[in-house]
Amino acid sequence: MSVLLDVKNLQVDLPTANGMLHAVRGIDFQVNRGEMLCIVGESGCGKSMTSMALMGLLPKRAQCTAERMAFDGTDLLTLSKKERNQIRGMRMSMIFQEPMTSLNPSYTLGNQLCEGILKHKKISRSEARERAIYLLERAGVPYAAERLEQYPHQLSGGLRQRVMIAMALMCEPDLIIADEPTTALDVTIQAQILRLIRELQQEFGTAVIFITHDLGVVARIADWVAVMYAGQVVETASARQLFSSPVHPYTQGLLNCIPVPGRTAPGSHLQAIPGVVPSLVGELQGCAFRNRCDRASTECTRSQPQLISVDGGQHQVRCPVMTQQWQEAV
Repeated sequence: MSVLLDVKNLQVDLPTANGMLHAVRGIDFQVNRGEMLCIVGESGCGKSMTSMALMGLLPKRAQCTAERMAFDGTDLLTLSKKERNQIRGMRMSMIFQEPMTSLNPSYTLGNQLCEGILKHKKISRSEARERAIYLLERAGVPYAAERLEQYPHQLSGGLRQRVMIAMALMCEPDLIIADEPTTALDVTIQAQILRLIRELQQEFGTAVIFITHDLGVVARIADWVAVMYAGQVVETASARQLFSSPVHPYTQGLLNCIPVPGRTAPGSHLQAIPGVVPSLVGELQGCAFRNRCDRASTECTRSQPQLISVDGGQHQVRCPVMTQQWQEAV
C-alpha cells in the first residue's frame, strides 16, 4: 500500500503564563491508503493536538513545526489558507468528539450536510441532497429524507454521531480523522458506531486515524497502533504485534490494567500504573515515563530516547532499556 500521510518530527507548543507547554514533542507516523491507524493514550498526552495540527485547526497562539507533514505528497505546512481549505473537507475530513457542539444548532441537518460538497464540487443542490440521503441511510439513520429538515437537538446522541460520520464522507475524502467519536455515547451505541466506522472505511477505501484512550476499541478496529505518552509516540506496531508482544513499559502497563474474563477474579483490585503524568511545561529531559517505571535506570535520565525498531521492521519503541532486553531475548 502507498503512504497517504507521512508525519516526521511534528511539534506543537503553546505559550502559557508558566512557560511553554510542549503538547506534542517530535512525533513520527505514517498512514497508508485504506488503513486504520489508532492513536491511543490517556487524556492530555497530545492526541487531539496532533489531529488539530493535521487539520490546520490549532489555536492561533500555537506554534506548529515539523520536518515533514506530507499528505499525498503535498506539504501541508507550506499551503496557504485557501489551499488548505481546498483539502480540508474535500480530501481530509474530521469526526469530532461531541456532535452537539460540532453541529450548528441554528441550521438544519440538510444545510450542514450539503454545505461542504456544494463548496468543493460542481454539483446541483438536488444531487447534494441525494448523496446526503444515501450516506445517512448507509450510516444507519432511519427516515433519512425527513431528517434533512430537522435540527441537531431533535436527534439522539447516537443519531447525531451518525450524521457526523455521513458528513465526513460527503466529499469522498481520502483520510478521515475521528477524535474519540464514541466517548459521549453509551456502551451499546459505542459498539454500533465502531462497527459502522469500520464497515464504511472498508467499503469506501478511506484511510482513518482513530483517536481513543480505550484499548478495547483499538483491539476491535485497528490495523496499526501508535501509543502516545506525554506528547510523544512511545510505541508503534501492528495491532496484532502490540497486543501479543508489547515492549514499552507504558504499553505493558496499559494492557495490564484491562480486566481479562476468566483470569481477573471478581472483586479483585484492578492493576494501575503508579504516579502521574509529568508536566510538559518548560524544559524536559530524559524519558518522560521514568518516574513511573520500575525498570528505569540512570540511562533514562540522561538523554531523550528515540524510536528504535525492535524487529528490524515497523515495531518501534522509545525505550533503550526494553529495546536492548527484547533484542537479547530474541
